[in-house]
Amino acid sequence: MRVRILVLLAFVILFFSCTKNNTPLNPLAIVESNSLNVPYGTDPLQKMDMYLPAGRTTATTKVVIIIHGGGWSMGDKTDMTSYVQPLQNFLPGYAVFNINYRLAASVSTIFPTQENDVKAAIDFINSKRAEYNISDKFVLLGVSAGAHLSLLQAYKYSTPKIKAVVDFFGPTDMAAMYNDPASIYAPPSNIALLFGGVTPAINPTIFAQSSPITFVNAQSVPTIILHGGLDPLVKVSQATNLRDKLVLNNIVHQYVFYPNEAHGWVGANLLDSYLKIQTFLNTNVQ
Repeated sequence: MRVRILVLLAFVILFFSCTKNNTPLNPLAIVESNSLNVPYGTDPLQKMDMYLPAGRTTATTKVVIIIHGGGWSMGDKTDMTSYVQPLQNFLPGYAVFNINYRLAASVSTIFPTQENDVKAAIDFINSKRAEYNISDKFVLLGVSAGAHLSLLQAYKYSTPKIKAVVDFFGPTDMAAMYNDPASIYAPPSNIALLFGGVTPAINPTIFAQSSPITFVNAQSVPTIILHGGLDPLVKVSQATNLRDKLVLNNIVHQYVFYPNEAHGWVGANLLDSYLKIQTFLNTNVQ
């Protein structure tokens, strides 16, 4: 009986101590929590995988949201699963979200379906910050078409405010993607299909509104651009033109060029990319 009383007394003291300091007990934040295929919308493709670190808090736990590529009409979040563990290693303490979005595979899902889905996923994660024990320090990381979507979100939308964006060889100017393709492997017809068959001459507005470079201004977020010199799908000028506009607007940025890499890379240069991303985010996301 005496032992039970002492245990109860200790619990009461702990409870009132936490209440007095306004620090609610949340045992879920103490442990790592991974969940796959969490829905952020009603469509089967509107799902995400989330990896929440142990010891997270709404004040300090930063967030990186990964967005896959695939030319807007292919690809899946599972293509980016191999990025999760390295990001957890190089960005310890970050919560990682790997999202899917509806693909431009039919008339009903042409652009801006993909833009809208990414916005919906970000808004959903933001609405769950208290439940997930994460902060509002969001970083977007995308590859190829996913980098385009990351840049577009970071520059075009002010809420929630993205803190930084990581661009792995992403398109930045959609009219230039159509008018000045990188090679025969990136035909203008693919870009036109994304917009339901229209061209920049027919509908210049949608091409401008879907181009991240359109929205760069003095309030744009820190950006790290990584591009290969032998990329057959996205011209190097897509990266350098973005870099130049960031310079013009005095935006913190870093341009990383791998002259002998194509549309994606592995090995030593991928390790170098992770190290540069780590340094850039540690410096610019506080």
